Amino acid sequence: MRIGISLPVREMAGDLAAIRDFAQAAEELGLCHLRVPDQVIRPDSGHLHEPHSLLCYLAAVTKRIELVPSVIVLPLRQTALAARQTAALDVLSNGRLRLGIGVGGSAPEYEAMGVDFHTRGARCDEQLELMHQLWSQPQVTFQGEYHQVTANGINPRPLQGKIPVWVGARGVPGNAVVRRIGKWAAGWFVLASPEDYPGVKARIDAAAQAAARNPADIGTEAGVAVVGPREAEWQDRVRNWHATGLTHLCLRTLGGGLAVSEHIPKMREAVDALPVENTPGSS
Repeated sequence: MRIGISLPVREMAGDLAAIRDFAQAAEELGLCHLRVPDQVIRPDSGHLHEPHSLLCYLAAVTKRIELVPSVIVLPLRQTALAARQTAALDVLSNGRLRLGIGVGGSAPEYEAMGVDFHTRGARCDEQLELMHQLWSQPQVTFQGEYHQVTANGINPRPLQGKIPVWVGARGVPGNAVVRRIGKWAAGWFVLASPEDYPGVKARIDAAAQAAARNPADIGTEAGVAVVGPREAEWQDRVRNWHATGLTHLCLRTLGGGLAVSEHIPKMREAVDALPVENTPGSS
């Protein structure tokens, strides 16, 4: 299981030195990936850096750790621009990008961005199709319901070819999200409970087979907080997720009221106490 960590960006706010030090410490400790969240606009969301910009900064101060925005609210972005920005981040990080996407659930955020909230799922499906073409082909012609591209493309394209896209969904996802994961995703962020997980995974496996894909090619990642009200049981939770065959796990030091200076020591403590092996490798 590949084990990474969430960057506590809200707690660290504008302290770029602390953000840099945390990312570099995570890499030095052998953690596999670094996750950062996204919100375009939201009341009282706290200090939150735009993820592409932040990850470009972190790409310059790290060498190996995988960079994971999780998740970008994709339908809020112009598709060709999103494809170009993610391709640029992949190039600038030397192919270390794993792109988390979702459709979000804030109607006011969609209103503020001038995007129809009710068509976000269909728009996202079309975005994924177009983005994969823009990443992999020098010239694209695409005629969809929401996008029209005629003999055009982006340059540079990603070092990885097609960037691995992971899909986030709340709790037990609906059928449209399950189909999206089965057709397009390199993996999905597990927000279902351990009890619901087997049933959700079975549905996603079936959707992958319906899309002529091998379900084994779709990764899974859950998160475990090492601070806060469930701190005493975090090792048991890691063991339980490992037993399910999960491919990735994300530790969290955020949300537990730690001071900025306490996050790195807590991360070191958690890595030293990991009850399962961290297995670096390709995603």
